[in-house]
Amino acid sequence: MILVDTCGWIEWMTDSALAEAYAPHLDSENLLVPTLVQHELYKWLCRETDTNTALSAIAATQQATVVPLDTSLALLAADIAREHKLAMADAIIYATARQYHATLVTSDAHFDSLPQVLFHPKT
Repeated sequence: MILVDTCGWIEWMTDSALAEAYAPHLDSENLLVPTLVQHELYKWLCRETDTNTALSAIAATQQATVVPLDTSLALLAADIAREHKLAMADAIIYATARQYHATLVTSDAHFDSLPQVLFHPKT
């Protein structure tokens, strides 16, 4: 299982220098998308582009397995936030990866040293 952090979706959607690094992960049939990633992606794209582009991106995320935030995931995220000193959103994303035994693919530096993270540094 693979979980691409919001930054990976943004890198891919904006065809940045890291787009090629993220593309194979986003094409995976084993892709997880937390509803929090949908929220962050939609919010960012509405601000930076337009609502139609944002809605198209959300439609693309729905081709994956969408994972809603429930009580057990929220509590796991709280424990992970305390243990790794992560902000709420980051803890929820990382907890989702952990709960589903997925690799988190990201460019966010605060995940770099955590287990089961594939880190693509920004250049």
